[in-house]
Amino acid sequence: MSTDCVPCGMESAEDAAVVFRDDLWACEVIPGFDVPGWYVLRVRRHALRLGGLSEQELATYGRRARDVVDAVSEVTGAPATYLLTFGEANPHFHTLIAARGDDVPPERRLGAIMQQRTDRLDRTAALALVPAVAQAYTRLAARPAAPVGA
Repeated sequence: MSTDCVPCGMESAEDAAVVFRDDLWACEVIPGFDVPGWYVLRVRRHALRLGGLSEQELATYGRRARDVVDAVSEVTGAPATYLLTFGEANPHFHTLIAARGDDVPPERRLGAIMQQRTDRLDRTAALALVPAVAQAYTRLAARPAAPVGA
């Protein structure tokens, strides 16, 4: 863990911000990105970018991402839920999972979704969604894995 790394610092996040934590992955509402329906899925150890993930982390990332996206989509009713991974400002591997509601105008969709950080930050509303997303995630993560090619 790096002391100046924002994703590493989330290890001490308040319980109210945590959707789930397992041995490899965590998903939380992160300060500065606390828009309702936005969550960060991050590897728990300090691994730089996608190339720094272990084989086990790589093997489990897709399932975790799918289950979080499904939980967020279910709880928010969002017609689109984005996965954004940049790795520039904070190279510790993490993915922003951002629900995009019908109320977001076309010019603020796709990559422009990040503009919501300036006008839709609402920590109280973001944290209020965590229990429902966590419950949906727990249920969805317990689904049997789909057979390859299904």
